[in-house]
Amino acid sequence: MTALLSPGSAVSAGPGPTPAPRRPQRREGRKRLEILLLVAPALVLFLGFVIVPVILAAVYSFYNLPPAFQWDDLADPERFVGFDNYVRALTTPEFLRAIGNNFFILVMSLLVQGPIAIGVALLLNRALRGRGALRLLIFVPYVLAEVIAGLSWKLLLQPNGAVNATLEAVGLGALTRNWLADPSIALWTIFFILTWKYIGFAILLFLAGLQGVPDELAEAAQLDGASWWQIQRYITIPLLAPTIRIWAFLSIIGSLQVFDMVWVTVAPTVRGMATETMATYMVQQGQFAGQPGYGSAIAVILFFISLVVALVYQRLALRRDLRGALTSGVR
Repeated sequence: MTALLSPGSAVSAGPGPTPAPRRPQRREGRKRLEILLLVAPALVLFLGFVIVPVILAAVYSFYNLPPAFQWDDLADPERFVGFDNYVRALTTPEFLRAIGNNFFILVMSLLVQGPIAIGVALLLNRALRGRGALRLLIFVPYVLAEVIAGLSWKLLLQPNGAVNATLEAVGLGALTRNWLADPSIALWTIFFILTWKYIGFAILLFLAGLQGVPDELAEAAQLDGASWWQIQRYITIPLLAPTIRIWAFLSIIGSLQVFDMVWVTVAPTVRGMATETMATYMVQQGQFAGQPGYGSAIAVILFFISLVVALVYQRLALRRDLRGALTSGVR
């Protein structure tokens, strides 16, 4: 039935366009605000304790500053020395030896600590009686504060300490040494202490990585006649590679920035001869020698070396892991 419309009546053209809902936009804005509020405290701390000190150290490194300098000293044109502090650092034999000591600890950590930690982790991953107690004992040194561990080893390794006394008691008196004062073995002694201190963390990290290795693969290989060593070599260790790469990255950065254990354990005179690291040399020159500008230049060099090594390692070793962790755009 057709409805008759009068000439003056309006004809409805149908429903108009509905406005877009604003609720998803509000949710998105609220989510961003929540993220900002949660990130803001950490961002403020990062800026205040990392970025700002790095910028100030870079500024101070261009000046020859007195020990108790003030902001007015930065306005003195006579104190501006440009890159002289950097040239001095890179031409000083003591600092170059400190760089070499850091890289010695770095290389030895990768070559010695890594294989030992992997081997111990593989053994502790098996069903052993007292496995929990062994894990606890191995991890205890890492929990100890560096100052406590350093002072303990300093007392043990004294000429009349427990280590030399034990060697003499078992008839090995010819092996007694002044472990922390002999330049020929002091750096090796420091490396031994660092290994004792931090290998527990590597073992715990590898044990955590081993929990992600499926048992079905080892069982299938065992049914095919593979030995335990073949299973570890061709299945377990390759699947543990991402964890090994992460540990190596942490070990590299820690080796470049090692400070407290050397500073507490070894006397300053021996540090200057054989066991000086970039961090100990920085503190010695910047604080105790009264050269904050020179010490700031060393800090910038240390930061730059660590940054370059980290970027190169990330590019060469961690690229596959980081690429696999990116999920943006994947739905």
